[in-house]
Amino acid sequence: MNKASKIYVAGHRGLVGSAIWKILESKGYTNLTGKTSSELNLIDQAATEQFFQQEKPEYVFLAAAKVGGIVANNTYRAEFLYENLAIQNNVIHNAWKYGVKKLLFLGSTCIYPRESPQPMQEEYLLTSPLEYTNEPYAIAKIAGIKLCESYNIQHGTNFISVMPTNLYGPNDNFDLEKSHVLPALLRKIHLGKCLEENNREAIQQDLNKRPIEGITGNASSTEILNILKKYGVTPPAGEQSGSVEIWGTGTPLREFLWSEEMADACVFLMENIDFSDIIESTSLRGGDTTKKQSQQTVSNLPGEIRNTHINIGTGKEISIKAIAKLIAQTVGYNGKLTFNTSKPDGTLRKLTDVNKLHSLGWHHKIEIEEGIEKLYRWYTS
Repeated sequence: MNKASKIYVAGHRGLVGSAIWKILESKGYTNLTGKTSSELNLIDQAATEQFFQQEKPEYVFLAAAKVGGIVANNTYRAEFLYENLAIQNNVIHNAWKYGVKKLLFLGSTCIYPRESPQPMQEEYLLTSPLEYTNEPYAIAKIAGIKLCESYNIQHGTNFISVMPTNLYGPNDNFDLEKSHVLPALLRKIHLGKCLEENNREAIQQDLNKRPIEGITGNASSTEILNILKKYGVTPPAGEQSGSVEIWGTGTPLREFLWSEEMADACVFLMENIDFSDIIESTSLRGGDTTKKQSQQTVSNLPGEIRNTHINIGTGKEISIKAIAKLIAQTVGYNGKLTFNTSKPDGTLRKLTDVNKLHSLGWHHKIEIEEGIEKLYRWYTS
């Protein structure tokens, strides 16, 4: 890419897309384009093709997706499968059709089997059953990886796939029904602190910015307390402290990466790494892959091409219970953290093996303690 290249960031208002946009601007890229979902519905095949035909982007970051936490994934299974498949199919196909030089597809580590060995290496893909609660989303993302690989093999495109670990950062989704675990915990514990301090003004501000099931800060005290109680946030009562309920046992381990670092990794890979480099660096063909071979058209090389995606993460993990305590400490919440063991835990471990990423030249810098402080400052501002 050069600084004047036309770059399309699909999903530029979301957690990852907005971070990629910010990184690109900071590095001097001047010809960026993005469309909101109301301006361009990527599920619409005809509208997506018209966009590519008219705009003719040279490079594409495919960060648009229907995303959510364990509740949303398990509740809206059909939407997660259909909408993600449609978005991927439309963007990747038209990227090939209209001559995009390079595309980066973003997936998720939920693509790996529920009982995957830890840490999860790229070659563990499709080796055993998936976690049931997010199976539709995972299947869609696996299809996206295979679509990129297949266009590269058949048509000689330069499409690469990355699998980020759990992300958090500015512009995250803090909807208590549909968000991922870290932003949901941060918001619930923040609201718990507000109840603890009887800070009605802060609660009103929070609910006016992000209503919960239509309940805003203008609702009655009873309505506000009831909706918070529904999501496990209760105020102190007499001598009893308030509490925040967390789903599951708190024992599952998770890996978290600051979203702007994920974006930095994506831009680094787009600037420096091609599909042929990935094949060469990981020896995917079961034998020595020479530089001469890697410069050939991919479809002319012998053997099988599999698992060409790249894990992006920290290679470090922390339990849900520990992350909740860390958030409470950062927020300044003194109430109880209770764990509802009747609710599902999800996958017990999801730690990425990041050796491939490190070998390509990128490492993370922001640790979880610093990241949570940064996120809470962003949220409250």
